[in-house]
Parts: sequence; structure tokens; C-alpha cells
Amino acid sequence: MKLLFVYILKCADDSYYVGITNNLTRRLEEHNNAKNPESYTASRRPVQLKYYAEFTDFYKAIQTEKQIKGWSRKKKEALINGDFDELKYLAKKKFNKESLPRLDT
Repeated sequence: MKLLFVYILKCADDSYYVGITNNLTRRLEEHNNAKNPESYTASRRPVQLKYYAEFTDFYKAIQTEKQIKGWSRKKKEALINGDFDELKYLAKKKFNKESLPRLDT
């Protein structure tokens, strides 16, 4: 059974990068050595591994990577920090014009 890893890197410019690989150690080295000079992380080195999850189901791994890529910075940080209560709160948070504060001038 082959393992896949969905991972989050923190880049030198304080941004996050989400990816998927079957060899986490090799892929981290590739990011930090700018194996692909056109990649997002190449100009944002060094990168640090902040989170990873293991998968045996290829489709679940791809689905999870896409899901996390669509998350806000706050949701990614809640996952990184293992703050699952905050993650649940952020997942439920809905905004509508009535819930936003008024800016009276």
C-alpha cells in the first residue's frame, strides 16, 4: 500500500503552500533547492514543513489537498496548530451583510 502525504509549507514570505507527494522528505528538499525554478516556492525559500497528513486513498488525498488550498489563512493555521474547535468555528462562519459591522461616516 502506497502512502501519499498532503502537506502545508510556510514560506519565507510568510505565505502558505499546500501540496501532495508520495515522498515527503524528497519533496521538501526539492522545494528548498528550487528544483523547479518556476514554482511558487522557488522565490520564497526557505520553506518549513508545518503540517502533513498521510493517506492510502489517492482520491481522498487529492480531495483533501484541493479542499485545504481553498481555505483561508486562518483555517490553515488552525489545522497547523491542531485547534480543531477553531477550525470547526471557521468552517461554520458565514457572512452576510446583516452580520457585518456598519461603517457610519
